[in-house]
Amino acid sequence: MQRYSVIDNKRRREIVLLRGRGCVYKKCTFCDYYLDSCQDEGANFGINKETLDKVSGIYGDLEIINSGSVFELDDATLEYIQKTCREKGIKTLHFEAHYLYRERIPQLRERFKDFCLKLKLGLETFDYHLREDVLCKGIAEQDPQKISSGFDEVNLLFGLSGQSVERMQRDMQLALENFERVCVNIMCDNTTAVKPDKNVIGEFMQFIYPQYIDNVRVDILVNNTDFGVGD
Repeated sequence: MQRYSVIDNKRRREIVLLRGRGCVYKKCTFCDYYLDSCQDEGANFGINKETLDKVSGIYGDLEIINSGSVFELDDATLEYIQKTCREKGIKTLHFEAHYLYRERIPQLRERFKDFCLKLKLGLETFDYHLREDVLCKGIAEQDPQKISSGFDEVNLLFGLSGQSVERMQRDMQLALENFERVCVNIMCDNTTAVKPDKNVIGEFMQFIYPQYIDNVRVDILVNNTDFGVGD
């Protein structure tokens, strides 16, 4: 499992894949990332410390992801993140959080008040039916402004049956209107019953990809390891 990488294009930054106790939600029908987890906080901290020790601070910007939300990382890891960022001169820090943790975000911002903190939401799509009836994301809100409240960045998921060029374009427009940055993930085959739709992916690559590949506010991951972490 590759857990550290440097991203040298668009928003240049370092990125680490840490391990927590696992996503508490675990209802998203398309996701098996929670398999990268452990209930032994000591073992998790050992992996996380080893990973964070690779951070150099080269760009002063660090993105932290884990198989769930930042709130599922152990306290020792959170303290070590702060220590590492101070020592390496990192000013901007990015975390991910599920929508169900939105009321805890102010507390997290207070804890990391010495840094420019950016929170990313795994929304996947603004299409309510697809998001809640098919993907089961657990975000019972339809107003884009309310959804984005408290969050700075967003993950979208494309390449699913039922998506069209028009719907994907709408997702991109709403995401850019309501979030600072957008990360597009193309659905990859995994252990879940939700499978990539090659026709939808082909349409994305033909009609959507060329519009946004050079947009500095948009990251596009055709493969889930394109950031250099994971397996």
